Amino acid sequence: MSAESATPTPGTVRPGGRTARTRSAVRDAVLTGLAEHGYPGLTVEYVAEHSGVHKTTVYRRWGSVEGLVADALDLAGEDAWTPPDTGSLEGDLRALAREVTETFGSASAAAAPTAFIAAAFQSKRAAEALHTFYTGRFARCESVVRRAVDRGEAPSGTDAASVVRAVSAPLFFRALITREPIDTPLADQTATAVATAVRAGAYLPDRR
Repeated sequence: MSAESATPTPGTVRPGGRTARTRSAVRDAVLTGLAEHGYPGLTVEYVAEHSGVHKTTVYRRWGSVEGLVADALDLAGEDAWTPPDTGSLEGDLRALAREVTETFGSASAAAAPTAFIAAAFQSKRAAEALHTFYTGRFARCESVVRRAVDRGEAPSGTDAASVVRAVSAPLFFRALITREPIDTPLADQTATAVATAVRAGAYLPDRR
């Protein structure tokens, strides 16, 4: 089948011709809806009403709630966010851990991102979009470890991907699994523990 004859599923690719303003308005409505009602309560009608985009346009361009959630995550992954560069490995890891705490440390801040994660358990497309988003985020963070190796703070060959996951994993576990509070002291403690392990060579391939 030729590219010209293929008809993509709505919400799986970026439809041509839509403006950044429309996409942003729809994304904001999706975030608000997820925070207020969760994934099960989010509807195309809600998004249309709160974005100011006609319902038929939403259906045509995004197809369904799944498409809306997936595109909102895609848009989030297109931002210009860069990992911190404090001049030291421990400082960078602390800054990363504190960002997790800021995102998931309060009920109001965590409402939308938690809803995205919940949606991933109910929608394959949302799960794929969430995976892509975090894969991209963690990939950007690997520069923190590469800089540390260049400065001599980390052994050459340190597994950067494992390090950046290790600094956020305990915080995610408490915030999303055990539902315990997370705060800045805990973020700093986690970062210090991971930095200490990095210096000891715990994240070298032959130590895993």
